[in-house]
Amino acid sequence: MWSTPVDLYCERTDPSFWAEPVNALSNAAFLLAAYVAYVHWHRRGDDVAALLLIIVTALVGLGSFAFHTLATRGAVLLDVIPIALFIHGYLYVALRRFVGLGIVLSLAIVVAFFSVTQGLTAMLPRGLLNSSVGYLPALTAMLTVGWIVRAKAAGRTILWAAAMFAVSLTFRTIDLWVCAGLPLGTHALWHILNAVVLYLLLQALIVAGPPSDPGRRRR
Repeated sequence: MWSTPVDLYCERTDPSFWAEPVNALSNAAFLLAAYVAYVHWHRRGDDVAALLLIIVTALVGLGSFAFHTLATRGAVLLDVIPIALFIHGYLYVALRRFVGLGIVLSLAIVVAFFSVTQGLTAMLPRGLLNSSVGYLPALTAMLTVGWIVRAKAAGRTILWAAAMFAVSLTFRTIDLWVCAGLPLGTHALWHILNAVVLYLLLQALIVAGPPSDPGRRRR
């Protein structure tokens, strides 16, 4: 079962390792985003939360590369787990750092967010919008947090990231729809734009700095 091949994207036409070269190699954008974010992080201090999310960003790229080359049911986990870790981890840190919520309330919101995402995915028809529906709660969370703290630089950065994510989600959604005219599909653009999204989100954390650091200027 875990080794069962999957064919979910326009570019893939056979089960071979390099059947999706553009989709696979476009994941280098996540590694680049993680590297640039790390350089900025290293210059500013010891923000552990930001560093962990930078590492997860690199894992997103590696996991997605594995999925788009191995293309098996088991490899799906290598793709979705790092993404889920980033989404839920970032939401928790953003609620604590930008919105100013306590630990318990932040955790409760993250758990509720997870439940809503899973429930939405289970309720709606499988494959709806090329299975992009599961990412709509993430977009909603970005817009909500960004709007709440829009007076801060971090809030405005998150809103820009949300706008970019909406565009990238569109490219993910139309991938199979454009196969006839564009054999490579548009999924690689989802990777590249999402790398920009994650970088912007990381920058919002790095620039703001950890709330426990009294010497860092708040934004």
